Amino acid sequence: MKRHWKYLKYVLRHKWYVLVEGRKLHVPIWQLILHDWSKFLPSEWFPYARTFYTQDGKNHYQPGESFLVAWNHHEKRHKHHWQYWVLVMDSGDMVPLPIPDRHRREMLADWWGVGRALGKSNADSWYLVNKDAVLLNPKTRRWIEEQLGI
Repeated sequence: MKRHWKYLKYVLRHKWYVLVEGRKLHVPIWQLILHDWSKFLPSEWFPYARTFYTQDGKNHYQPGESFLVAWNHHEKRHKHHWQYWVLVMDSGDMVPLPIPDRHRREMLADWWGVGRALGKSNADSWYLVNKDAVLLNPKTRRWIEEQLGI
């Protein structure tokens, strides 16, 4: 039970910080309220809770196949994830599509919200470390880097 309590506290803290950051970015309030709604579904809740917390509520990160499946579903359900906007061609090529403005604003709020919820550094340092792995359309990348001051 402690595992689920800790995960609930994290999800609510994350949603709060996304709301705070999203309002600064003029993301519609209804979009922020619905942010990450699927994390409350059993198909995501249980794999996430098991991945991030032990039964007694201690932090740990041990992703298994069920988490990877849940994460894949999460990315495909929510347009604020850059992975949602990557088209995988039959040839294996990956084509990053432009992310519409309201979704890229929510994506940036999400990055800031994750950092704040975990008590870690800002989105700009995360982005600089992960920049080469994040597949973004050039237009979207320019906007993100401008917002991050990079």
